[in-house]
Amino acid sequence: MSNIFEDNGRVVDAPSDNFVYRLLPPSLWPYAQLARWDRPIGWQLLLWPCLWSAAMAAGVTADAGAFRPGQFIAHCLLFWLGAVAMRGAGCTYNDLVDHDIDNQVARTRSRPLPSGRVTRRQAKIFILLQALTGLAVLLCFNLFTIVLAISSLAIVAIYPFAKRFTDWPQFVLGLAFSWGALVGWAAVFGALSGPALLVYVAAVLWTIGYDTIYAHQDKEDDALIGVRSTARLFGDNTKPWLIGFYGVMLVLMAIAFRGAGLGWPAFAGLAVGGGMLFWQILVLDIEDGDQCKRLFLANHHVGIAIFAGLVAAIFIG
Repeated sequence: MSNIFEDNGRVVDAPSDNFVYRLLPPSLWPYAQLARWDRPIGWQLLLWPCLWSAAMAAGVTADAGAFRPGQFIAHCLLFWLGAVAMRGAGCTYNDLVDHDIDNQVARTRSRPLPSGRVTRRQAKIFILLQALTGLAVLLCFNLFTIVLAISSLAIVAIYPFAKRFTDWPQFVLGLAFSWGALVGWAAVFGALSGPALLVYVAAVLWTIGYDTIYAHQDKEDDALIGVRSTARLFGDNTKPWLIGFYGVMLVLMAIAFRGAGLGWPAFAGLAVGGGMLFWQILVLDIEDGDQCKRLFLANHHVGIAIFAGLVAAIFIG
């Protein structure tokens, strides 16, 4: 494994054809790897609850005859930039906290910090730069949204330590990764209400589900070094737990869409996304690490399906 790193300067669990390695000079590769720019799935999964909520709010304004397409597009672009920046800052922070653990796990040993390509001081400076980018994005929104988004940092700070004191670190991740479901709604209305809260809880359940699948890749190494996870907790009972998580998620989102007065396309998109989720459960083999990774990555398409339905509902009703 060390030879793989020494030969090409890449990490072993990232795609080798990513734009990072085609466009950036090798001197910047370690920073791109710290921010996980070579693995976009993280910011994609962080972004989807935010876009769902923003589209749901836009659907409400469309029903009231007050839909502003320019605002919706601008918000989506700002949420994308903020997701990339803050996911990168979060991953860099997580790598600083997990420096020693990553050196003991086969999948993470080639990352920039354990491999020595970036110093801890350099990583801290990089966190600051990414956080400032996120702050610049945040200042484009109303005061309620700014305060709401900043309040999520307490959960973000706790998450890297969760695997040390609870079998449910995926729940803590869900609390942080789903925060956009609140922010997307607040950016339009300057307040929170039932539909946004329901989508937030639903997104937390979605996160627990897909990250449990992801964690099955590392369960053997995790057991050896004492890292806890829902993958280890659920074990052979993972599928029934996933059925519960995804089932309740879909019900909560349907209730949210109904409460927001959205039309049938929103429910159609939700049905397609739900079908994808239950297909994952049907084919899941928790002993096949490569398949677990593929199924985890497939959640990006779940996000697309649900978002597409919500956007269609804005225009079709």
